[in-house]
Amino acid sequence: MSRAILLIVALGLLAATEAISEEAQFAQFTTQYGKVYSGQAERNERLAIFKTNLRKIEQQNKQNPEATFGINKFADLSAEEFKATYLGVKGAVRNPEHPVAVVSKEAVAAMPTSFDWVPKGAVTPVKNQGQCGSCWSFSAAQNIEGQWFLSNHSLPVLSEQEFVDCDHQCSMDQGQKVCDQGCNGGLMSNAFMFAIAEGGVDSEASYPYEGVDGTCRFKQADVAAKISNWTMLPEDEDQIAAYLAEHGPVAIAADAEPWQFYTGGVFRLPCGTSLDHGILLTGYGNQSVIGDRDIKYWDIKNSWGADWGLNGYIKLERGVGKCGVNLFACSSIV
Repeated sequence: MSRAILLIVALGLLAATEAISEEAQFAQFTTQYGKVYSGQAERNERLAIFKTNLRKIEQQNKQNPEATFGINKFADLSAEEFKATYLGVKGAVRNPEHPVAVVSKEAVAAMPTSFDWVPKGAVTPVKNQGQCGSCWSFSAAQNIEGQWFLSNHSLPVLSEQEFVDCDHQCSMDQGQKVCDQGCNGGLMSNAFMFAIAEGGVDSEASYPYEGVDGTCRFKQADVAAKISNWTMLPEDEDQIAAYLAEHGPVAIAADAEPWQFYTGGVFRLPCGTSLDHGILLTGYGNQSVIGDRDIKYWDIKNSWGADWGLNGYIKLERGVGKCGVNLFACSSIV
């Protein structure tokens, strides 16, 4: 979608929301998303947060006209509440001792200008982690799904709940032990090590997602995919793109707190490199913008449900280290 069209959409949304009071918008929001509060005090608190978020959304649309931001199911949450509830990567720092995949200059030169694993059948539908900091388990499971599919198998739908309940794998982060802790966060690389040690990952059908920490119910008989190893990827985004095009979707971490109200377009807002969310790179491309160079972007599959963003996805500016997207890319190996 062009910058002009996105700007028209954003201005239209803004004009529509300005036509009614903030209180009326809040009433519409609570009805649309089925929000129920414990009493008038909590409702007033949520209304105050909602009003603050409306101003934030307006500012974001001005700052990033190549994208759109708007009222969604997270509009009554403060940034601090959103981060504590929906972001769950812990200790995402590269271990200098772990091997990094080699991506040749020839592979980078030969990679297509755009690529997408979704229509090629290597990506399962978008899921919803709910109010559980289990994003790392979704990122890891979905990477394994793609790797298993690309190893001449049917596409499995794997159990994130198995990781939440059973995976307590630890690694060292700058001298500190970092362990997977279910809804309290974890690391995709730890999840890969757990899957190798456990002998595979159960199917979603046999071990469905619950979004809460529970007792491990892993069964070897229900394993739907196995991996033998895993690798970190280089920090160079062209090399990551070349690896993705050749080997499949890639597990990554990013600073996703600024994504709270994203609804479409290419995200270019300022963000940091404090990695707090695990997601999946499924492809990349370029978007033409009037009066500007083409914007390179990543296609990223999220785990906040298909009613967030672009049917559950976000397009993130590529090639500038946006939100630390290049700092902790990794993949399992079947």
